[in-house]
Amino acid sequence: MHQVSAPAILYFGTPVVLISTLNENGSANLAPMSSIFWLGWRCMIGLSALSKTTQNIIRTGECVLNLPSEHEAAAVNRLAKLTGSNPVPEGKRLKGYRYEAYKFATAGLTPAGSLTVKPPRALECPVHLEAVLEAVHGLAEYDLHQRGKIVTMELRITKVHLHESILVDGHPNRVDPDKWRPLIMSFQQFYGLGPQLHYSTLAEIPEALYASHDMEKAGSL
Repeated sequence: MHQVSAPAILYFGTPVVLISTLNENGSANLAPMSSIFWLGWRCMIGLSALSKTTQNIIRTGECVLNLPSEHEAAAVNRLAKLTGSNPVPEGKRLKGYRYEAYKFATAGLTPAGSLTVKPPRALECPVHLEAVLEAVHGLAEYDLHQRGKIVTMELRITKVHLHESILVDGHPNRVDPDKWRPLIMSFQQFYGLGPQLHYSTLAEIPEALYASHDMEKAGSL
């Protein structure tokens, strides 16, 4: 039977993303997050307004969304309680965060050049999504205690890089869900995906029918 509950967080399971951005001095910042969802070649992310990643995206208008697989969990963990903000914001300090200037090296990940944006890609991640900022929206605008603390950002994908190991054989533009094993965050714990559970009727729709004008703007149509 169900019972009324009050969990402090509602992280029921979303993919982990490593967001790479550029700091004011041109160095690279790399930060994990999992508040994200996609629609076509756009996505929405949610971050603290005080986050260095948030500040970098708003200032430069671009980033790279690097999606780790279950094999990169240790690298994500090495970044988990690091921040590119110096001094460390009080809220993060209370949670045990420390300042780190060299995020890629600390994580053991390799920076690789991007094609349409300046921040580097994280080479070991199977998926790299270069993106530009389209809009910034405040969260909890009508709540005086929370207003201004969290922002959501709409990003438009400008270039997609996929490792050949996760592609459908013979189809360079299709990801094989049996090969792609994303790292999932559920209530602050890491999980992977199991095997397919049931046939999906939606899979009968050709993926090409979902192509959007954003792909044309990115030169991918």
